[in-house]
Amino acid sequence: MSKQMSDDIKQFPYEICQKHKVTIRYMETDKDHIHYMIEVEPTMSVNRIVNQIKSYTTYYIWKKYPNYLRKQFRKEHTFWTDGYFACSVGNISEEMLRKYIENQG
Repeated sequence: MSKQMSDDIKQFPYEICQKHKVTIRYMETDKDHIHYMIEVEPTMSVNRIVNQIKSYTTYYIWKKYPNYLRKQFRKEHTFWTDGYFACSVGNISEEMLRKYIENQG
């Protein structure tokens, strides 16, 4: 994967989150997944924002890199897996979580 594509994968979630008033506090990519710490209003479900991020990034990544992605994925317009893991910040400090996220990849 190119550096530009990696940068785009990081940038597109910021764009969709701005539209939904979701704040990405920290983000780091690993080889095959992304860690986020986000702030959402209590009225926004985690499932909804995850689906928005996945849909938005899939659309724009395929639009910008179709030739590369066709070689990687047999099924057109696939990019993310169906699942995700989410948890709330509880007994750890924000600083500890930030360090964990930054040390991914």
